[in-house]
Amino acid sequence: MPRPAEQDAGSGSSLSRGLALLDLFTSPDQVLSISEIARRSGVPKSTAHRLILDLIDWGALERGTNGVSLGVHLFELGSLVPSSSTLRDLALPFAHNLNEVTKLTSNIAIREGNEVLYVEKITTRTLKVPHSRVGGRARMHATALGKAILAFSDPEFVDSVLSGPLLKQTEKTVTNPTELRKELARVRAERVAYDVEESRLGLFCVSAPVVNGQGGPVAGAISVTGATELAIAKRYAPAVLATAMALSTAIGGAKRPRQRKASRTNAGVMQGRHPHSCERSERSTADPSTGT
Repeated sequence: MPRPAEQDAGSGSSLSRGLALLDLFTSPDQVLSISEIARRSGVPKSTAHRLILDLIDWGALERGTNGVSLGVHLFELGSLVPSSSTLRDLALPFAHNLNEVTKLTSNIAIREGNEVLYVEKITTRTLKVPHSRVGGRARMHATALGKAILAFSDPEFVDSVLSGPLLKQTEKTVTNPTELRKELARVRAERVAYDVEESRLGLFCVSAPVVNGQGGPVAGAISVTGATELAIAKRYAPAVLATAMALSTAIGGAKRPRQRKASRTNAGVMQGRHPHSCERSERSTADPSTGT
């Protein structure tokens, strides 16, 4: 016999309704009351209350003074997801290095459906990037990270994205499929993607694809974000590209059986030292007035 929560849930199961409630949370520190959750989800308040209690018992939600927030058990499970955790663990030292060299916010993202999913973000003190967060998603066509991934994805996937709704994130977002295909062709040639105020006015992003070993399938992308124009943004392309290539080599090395004697170059890449090769040139071109 179905539980009361399942009867109240209508066409969806108790589990699916409970998981749907978790989608109402859009930021790590968000707190929602039971009434607000019931209103936003469209389920009866009594059903929402029972589902919330189940989620609290499991650890997906935590009870607070003014309502409930996301629970730590979700983070524990999320860290076990292979596609994101493997890339994140390998990419983290590279992202930190890129942040130190450029003095900009660095990001690591993977493809999730038709969107990009941020799996790591290293912020800088001089510039806050409020529209991105770890665990957050963004439209693929409107971000440099997304375009870097899209340019090296299967043609069928590219067609599915470009044939779908291409919404404008800002007034500068490119939504014409023909223009986007031309841009993706350029990204494939240069291995660097740009987003100049397409995802957020006043901000730029420079990204490069990360592949599973040189020449392998795309695994994700790495980027830096700053507040300036394209001419200055292009100065950071060599650092981002070198970091992405080094990370791609590291991923490929991690998936191959360990050799008896690694070359000195590969050893340096696996330890995350390769991106330092860009430090001297990038510091010489940095704009001291903006910190970028």
